[in-house]
Amino acid sequence: MSLHDDLRAAQRCLDDLARSVGRLEQQVGEGPDIRRVRSDTDHLLESLALLKETTPDRTLPEAGADVIIIPEAPYNNALWTDVDEEGIGARDRHAP
Repeated sequence: MSLHDDLRAAQRCLDDLARSVGRLEQQVGEGPDIRRVRSDTDHLLESLALLKETTPDRTLPEAGADVIIIPEAPYNNALWTDVDEEGIGARDRHAP
């Protein structure tokens, strides 16, 4: 997930929380405990809004940046015929 996807998911969760707290307020009534929960929920919503404002928009590549598309198809095995295996070395040579 990208950063903005995570922020959207957090916003959805906090919106659900705010709705649930509203329903609880109707059922429980006014009181210091439910006011504290409402206050905490409001602070979370405000904090996420501030975070979203200060987060740079990284969804688009920078101007002039080259985008390299990597294919999903497997590489051709001929590309690896003469390479050294990492940590092992070449297949036809022995370690010193």
